[in-house]
Amino acid sequence: MLSEKSLIFLEQLMKCSGPSGFEIETAAVFRKYISQYAGKVHTDVTGNTIGILNGKSDFKVMLAGHYDEIGFQVVYISDEGLLYLRNVGGIDKVTVPGTEVEILTEKGRVHGIIGKKPIHLVEDKDRNLALEIKSIWADIGVENKKEAEKIVRIGDPVAVKSNFCRMGKNRIMSKGMDDKIGAFVVAETLRELSTRKINVAVYGVGTVQEELGLRGATTSAFGIAPNVGFAVDVGFATDTPDIEKKTLGSIFLGKGPILSRSADDNPVVARILRATAKKQNIKYQEKAGFRASGGTDTAVIQLTRGGVATSLIGIPNRYMHTPVEMCDLRDVEAAIRLLTETIATLKPGQTFIPGID
Repeated sequence: MLSEKSLIFLEQLMKCSGPSGFEIETAAVFRKYISQYAGKVHTDVTGNTIGILNGKSDFKVMLAGHYDEIGFQVVYISDEGLLYLRNVGGIDKVTVPGTEVEILTEKGRVHGIIGKKPIHLVEDKDRNLALEIKSIWADIGVENKKEAEKIVRIGDPVAVKSNFCRMGKNRIMSKGMDDKIGAFVVAETLRELSTRKINVAVYGVGTVQEELGLRGATTSAFGIAPNVGFAVDVGFATDTPDIEKKTLGSIFLGKGPILSRSADDNPVVARILRATAKKQNIKYQEKAGFRASGGTDTAVIQLTRGGVATSLIGIPNRYMHTPVEMCDLRDVEAAIRLLTETIATLKPGQTFIPGID
């Protein structure tokens, strides 16, 4: 079970706002928490935050969870004082109208709402169409452009309003669960490993700009040059209606983290993870990758320098890339246990070459 202290950190992290490229607030919360457990912590020029355990070892294990989130950016202010936006990351356009947002200005958060033409004034043929981002706006309650420009600047990032809450006994809901929940798993794994005797160096990384092309993992992995890399990200839960299980598999909230099998997953590391799960009686779910390769930080970590033995740990997630993503704490706890126990078994000099390990 997660401690009260860990749950407080979880809520703080989820309530942060940090669209890709603007993760400063989230990085600060992540950095403050892991500084209690890691021997050394730093945030690099890209915005990645790295906590290190047992840094004297030459054998390096990297944990990565990206703490950027999808959002928007102000590109134009109209004469009426309305803010026109562009998306940052893969926004689900159907869910955008009516959303409460926060413009992240230099002086603090400014509350706004995403507005559009009332449905009564929309022609019948257009009522069921998803609106393009350029056709909607953020309304911050001002009367004109001059008033808006006093509090908002072109280029300011815009995030969905913080909305974290507990639902039922085990479920949690928040915007930006993708992938602050992965960053949380990384932080908690560092905390757990800080109490254990480990034989390898562990680099726990909160990565940035994953939603724009895995950018933070690319730079941080190059700097660390790990032997082994674990990326923790969300994966599609398929336990809701009309999701095609024939192509996406059967993945449920509360039945354990997802262990993938794709070109991004080193077979030797995959075997160690599953053996550890069996030995420790940790539930997990099997899934073929959503695609043959790519889509998560695992892909770029694997291709760093001369190559890295990698594996993806997925936290099942409903309603991905909407303002109301949902995960289950039992899956989170199991992922932390699995990573902790697996890393505790690793030893310097261990090889991960498929077929001759």
